[in-house]
Amino acid sequence: EVQLQASGGGLVQPGGSLRLSCAAFGFTFGDYAIGWFRQAPGKEREGVSCINRLDDSTYYEDSVKGRFTISRDNAKNTLLLQMNNLKPEDTAVYYCAAEFIGVCDSTGWGTEDGMDYWGKGTLVTVPA
Repeated sequence: EVQLQASGGGLVQPGGSLRLSCAAFGFTFGDYAIGWFRQAPGKEREGVSCINRLDDSTYYEDSVKGRFTISRDNAKNTLLLQMNNLKPEDTAVYYCAAEFIGVCDSTGWGTEDGMDYWGKGTLVTVPA
């Protein structure tokens, strides 16, 4: 069964850190570009970060550059997102997603409709 299991969310004070994990099951992880979207209350879902499947090229949305770091371990079928210096505006449900033979580079990634698999999301709350 294909699954993406996101974990690591929680409540953290401004300036704090969290590390999100996404474990992949049931598909060849190395064939997919993979990354994170988030949806804040009352807002549309947006792409946060992604990492390419071949050369580990990465993309970060402007508001998280310098604070978030994405990485992947193809041997462990795991995606990580280290989030530092968290801000109230980072409050959202974070979803991991995978795109078969997708391309992620510094300019961005595919569209939501192009993602092949989605995790269920993990909530990150940073109070004001």
